[in-house]
Amino acid sequence: MAGGHMKYRQLSRSSAHRQALLRNLVTSLIKNESIHTTWPKAKEAQRLAEKLITLAKKNTEVSRRKAQGILYTPHDVLPKLFGEIRERYLNRPGGYTRVLRTEPKNKYIADQAPSAILELVDGPRDMRFAMTAAAVARDRALGKEHTELTRKNIAKVTRFRQNGREEFEEMVEKVEGLKLGEEMEAKEVEAKA
Repeated sequence: MAGGHMKYRQLSRSSAHRQALLRNLVTSLIKNESIHTTWPKAKEAQRLAEKLITLAKKNTEVSRRKAQGILYTPHDVLPKLFGEIRERYLNRPGGYTRVLRTEPKNKYIADQAPSAILELVDGPRDMRFAMTAAAVARDRALGKEHTELTRKNIAKVTRFRQNGREEFEEMVEKVEGLKLGEEMEAKEVEAKA
């Protein structure tokens, strides 16, 4: 069936091995809230993680049993999934995870697969939240207006997060406390001189 539409990526594994791999990735994602893997594995694990969080939002006995069948260590992860994570995404209509492409670990090996970070959005380890806060802190330190992209990212990272604006301002103040903008200004002055 060359060129046909595939329902899922096979990941060069048998069906049982593929299911075991995805279950393991999703269990690690729920436990750690962020995992680093190859891009195709991250995209497939993202599908399963979204379904699992939707099951957690339903919070019925049937959904608990289905989630228990997916997770490898349900006694460790199920309370977190049906507690903290369920509460976090209760008002969000979808899009609970994000895949960020990253550079391969070893740039000198040419045949590496593209790598990625799979993370839960609106969590304590949300990469976009931290990067947007750093951009806002930089703009404030340099006295610049925010770009259109920065304004869109601010709206995205604070939209469904409880106390989103307050948490975002705290993160911006934390980044400003690192005084990264002063180092940038000093480098710009040195470059001009």
